[in-house]
Amino acid sequence: MKVEILEFVEGARNAKGIAVIIDVFRAFSVTCYAFDSGAVRIIATSEVEEAFNLKKIYRDSVLVGEREERKIEEFDYGNSPTEIIKADLKGKTVIQTTTAGTNGLLNALNAECVITGSIVNAGAIIRYIKSVNPDHVSLVAMGYRAEISADEDLLCAEIIESGLKGEDKNYEKKIDDLRHGSGRRFFRPENIEYSPPTDFFLCTMLNRFNFILKGERRFDGNIDLMKIDI
Repeated sequence: MKVEILEFVEGARNAKGIAVIIDVFRAFSVTCYAFDSGAVRIIATSEVEEAFNLKKIYRDSVLVGEREERKIEEFDYGNSPTEIIKADLKGKTVIQTTTAGTNGLLNALNAECVITGSIVNAGAIIRYIKSVNPDHVSLVAMGYRAEISADEDLLCAEIIESGLKGEDKNYEKKIDDLRHGSGRRFFRPENIEYSPPTDFFLCTMLNRFNFILKGERRFDGNIDLMKIDI
């Protein structure tokens, strides 16, 4: 099994085999919490206008996402797990668009299989990939706004790669150290309305969930995320 680590949208486009599109802060942590909060379907799209179009089709749906980290105007929720865990999403379709994560999913056109990547379900991702035993795994760290390398996404890639190699490492300190690096923005008072400190802790709870989210390309070009218990 060959494992490579790529970055940004270009990395998603070059991904082969099983592609793990990683967005720890916060898109693919949010999707895990959304399913845990009762959502029955998540549709990932790259454009705000397309999200509004999808909402017209799926009546019992909510819009979740961000631009410039903030909730999009007329959306129901921002890209915040703190918001999502308080929401009643039972039976709801979640339509999500973000700057980095959902763009990565939609651009992984050459991969045989696409799944989301986050710290909160890293263990399940490792178990799933091991069960499939593919020839090639592409770990795509989407980074901050899909432009700047993000410590948390690269760390998630490292955790998954290490697990696939059978290495038993303790990542507690590295995860905690994120709050003094790329995660320090969650602790700035001016960001509390849209990026509260609780988001940091919810996004860094290693192996909180025992499921993966597998992407299935839709007829309209968007992505359905399917929850698979592992």
